[in-house]
Amino acid sequence: MKAFLDTSVLIAAFYQVHEHHHKSLEVLLRFSKPEAGCSAHSLVEVYSRLTSMPGEMRVPAHEALLFIEDLRARLTLINLEAEEYSAMLSSAAERNVFGGAIYDCLHAECAIKAKAEALYTWSVRDFERAAAPALRVLRPTELRD
Repeated sequence: MKAFLDTSVLIAAFYQVHEHHHKSLEVLLRFSKPEAGCSAHSLVEVYSRLTSMPGEMRVPAHEALLFIEDLRARLTLINLEAEEYSAMLSSAAERNVFGGAIYDCLHAECAIKAKAEALYTWSVRDFERAAAPALRVLRPTELRD
């Protein structure tokens, strides 16, 4: 797999007014389904974020679901098995990862499982702490041909 997309990239790809929309959409559209993926958990995060944004940014549930269905058609979804979750949590605890950063560990572990060449995110610093050293963590602006 060439590219693994974090939730931050997927959210930015959805909102045309987002400052990172164009680069995020470019990454999303650049690769075929076998070449690009995301964690299955990302879909839950995308739904949560889209449907809970303030004011006019809030997306009705049926529209959020349409976007998620589009993501399912474009991206390979990666899940962890029960034992992989346990190992990921143990590793995170050893590194003193806490709070919401555990989700970055989850996404990073899925990227590693998928043998992704790079994980694309707008939260590079968060992922550098959460990810294994072997995982390349890049911003979509670092997308190479």
